[in-house]
Amino acid sequence: MNYHDYYKTLGVGKKAPQDEVQKAYRKLARKFHPDINKDPETESKFKEINEAYEVLKDPEKRAKYDQFGSAWKQAQRTGAPPPGFEDIFSQFGFGAGGAGGPGGQGRNVRFEFGDLGGGSAGGFSSFFETLFGSAGSPGAGSAWGVNPQQRSAARSRDHEAKISLSIEEAGRGGKRQITITDPATNRQRTLRVSIPKGIRPGQKIRLAGQGGRAPAGGVKGDLYLTVEILPHPSFRLEGSDLHTLIPVAPWEAALGGQATIRTLDGDVTVKIPPGSSSGRKVRLRGKGFPGKNGTNGDLLGEIRIMVPAVLSDRDRELFVQLAEGSEFNPRSQ
Repeated sequence: MNYHDYYKTLGVGKKAPQDEVQKAYRKLARKFHPDINKDPETESKFKEINEAYEVLKDPEKRAKYDQFGSAWKQAQRTGAPPPGFEDIFSQFGFGAGGAGGPGGQGRNVRFEFGDLGGGSAGGFSSFFETLFGSAGSPGAGSAWGVNPQQRSAARSRDHEAKISLSIEEAGRGGKRQITITDPATNRQRTLRVSIPKGIRPGQKIRLAGQGGRAPAGGVKGDLYLTVEILPHPSFRLEGSDLHTLIPVAPWEAALGGQATIRTLDGDVTVKIPPGSSSGRKVRLRGKGFPGKNGTNGDLLGEIRIMVPAVLSDRDRELFVQLAEGSEFNPRSQ
C-alpha cells in the first residue's frame, strides 16, 4: 500500500492554515477539472487533488492523517508496520486483530468506487480507505459500516456507501459506472448507476439486490449510495440556485459592459450595469440547478472588481489622471 503525501499533492506545508489549503485546492481544481482540461491524465490528477482536500479540509481527518499517515513510510521501508501501528485498525473500525491478526478481516473487506465514465472525481485510494473507512465515510468503516461481530449477519442486510458527483453530473443526471469490491468474495463488480437529474447532496440512490447476501444463498440486500457534491472551481450550490463570480475591470464596473460567464448549459453573455460595485449580483433566471418541481433555480453572478497586480507605465499614467481629476470619494458615500 502506497503512502499518499496529501500536503505535497496540494503543494502546501504541513503547518498550512485552512484558508491556504482551500486556496491551493481551488487553484489546482480549476487547472485540472476534467471539464476544462482535456489532457488524458487530468482525471486521475483531479481525483488525487480531491482526495487530498477531503482529508486536509477536515480538522479531525487531518489530525488522524498527521498522526498515522506518515507511519506508512516506515512500513514501506521495513516491510512491516512500526510497533503499535496495529492499534490503528481498531481505532478506525477494522477490528482488534488489525490487518492480519485474529478476527482482522479489515484489509480484505472494503468498498471501492472506480470511475469508468468521463469527467468524474469519484473514488478514493486504498490508503485513504484504510485510514478513514470505505469511501471516506465516518460511519461506513471498513466492513461496510458494521462492527466485527455483525459482519456475518450483515451480509444479508442493506449496505451504504458514498458516490461523489460534480455539480454538472448531479444537474444533468445520466448513467455512471462504478466498480465495487464484494466483501464476501473480494472480487470486483462493475455496476451501472442511473443518476436522477437534479439529485441533491445527502440524497440516496438505491441499487436493488446489490447489497449483502444471506449465507445460505438467501435474498440479497440493497445498496444505497449517498450523494455528495464535489467542490467546484466556478459554482457554489445553495438550494436550487447556483452562485458564481464575474470578474470585471474598474472601467467596466463604472461604465457598464458585457462579460461572458459559465453556466451548466454553456457560456452566456451578461450585461454589466453601469456604476456596479463589487458584491452586486446579476441574476440569470432559470440558469441554476434543476428544482424539485421541474423548473431550474437561478444563476447569480457576483460582480468582483479586479485591478492589475502589476501596473504597466501606461496603466499607471491613466490611473493617476483619474485619481487627480475625479471628485469621487467612496468613503464619503
